[in-house]
Amino acid sequence: MMNLRHSKRALSLVVIALGSIGALAEGAYSQSSKPSTISVTDKPSPAPARWLGLIGEYGPDDDILLILEKDGKLQAAFGRVNPESLAEVSRSVFRFAPDRPNGGKQIVFTRGANGRATQVQIAKTTYKWRQLGPEEGRAQLQVKPVRPVSELIKEAQAAKPPIESGEFLPSDLVEITQLDPTIKLDIRYATTNNLFGSVFYSQPRAFLQRPAAEAVVRIHCRLQTMGYGLLIYDAYRPWYVTRVFWDATPDDKKLFVADPAKGSRHNRGAAVDLTLYDLTTGRPVEMVATYDETTDRSYPNYPGGTSLQRWYRDLLRSVMEAAGFTVYEAEWWHFDYRDWQRFPIGNQVFEEIGGS
Repeated sequence: MMNLRHSKRALSLVVIALGSIGALAEGAYSQSSKPSTISVTDKPSPAPARWLGLIGEYGPDDDILLILEKDGKLQAAFGRVNPESLAEVSRSVFRFAPDRPNGGKQIVFTRGANGRATQVQIAKTTYKWRQLGPEEGRAQLQVKPVRPVSELIKEAQAAKPPIESGEFLPSDLVEITQLDPTIKLDIRYATTNNLFGSVFYSQPRAFLQRPAAEAVVRIHCRLQTMGYGLLIYDAYRPWYVTRVFWDATPDDKKLFVADPAKGSRHNRGAAVDLTLYDLTTGRPVEMVATYDETTDRSYPNYPGGTSLQRWYRDLLRSVMEAAGFTVYEAEWWHFDYRDWQRFPIGNQVFEEIGGS
């Protein structure tokens, strides 16, 4: 997507390996621990529906309580570390194990009319629910552009990409769905359902440099044997769109977008934003965080959510990395192809790109 950089509070984050919560580390969720080969026989069962409205984060930035589901148990982790399993007393009341640090204390959830917990109380301490993803009924978090996007697009189209030195491979962008039409598309930037709520692409199409595109097709074919397919949100992005993203973002949030002076890996046609869809239903699977979500939940190793959500996230990462892609450290959906730096920054609009 946008090579998002997250807020300063993300400078003290968690190291986690395949859903297990580790120690705090400065910088970002550690990428040293990668998912091992994932098998469909390891797929966990969905969390009980009655727990879904409880799962999430509670409390202020400096005192976060994380409620997650792991191994069929609801768990609580203070500061997102050292989770403790909870025993279910009733629909909204749980209890810490007596031999654990919180020694048998009750944890009481207050639910709203929609079943979503609004707060949780442990002894005399109350933790308010934290809004992380989009509000109910919305599919996308959004930021308000500092200037009208239509004006910024005109300025960016008149600008020139940075001049690069060195030798690059010739650009050979191909349309992914021309190679395999069963790969699904949800090109958010061709709609208003995106981070800025504006249309940036004139066509809902996805292009990649040929080696990367062919690798995506191989991944899709492998996933089909497991009952899944790929759904693409974004791939090659003209440089001028990256310039618009930069100019549209408030100064205090510039760390959230790629600097057009350097270009992005999307501009080179060597990065892709994608997720899994279920072959049986045709619908995207549910991940821990939504696409383009500018919260800590977007980290590939974020420990929250449910076992099934994390399994889907790890499956996607496992098959992508086995085929030569690397997940971006702050976005579970963003993958860079191994030779991304060998391709030049591109500024062609979709209509100017030839066939496969």
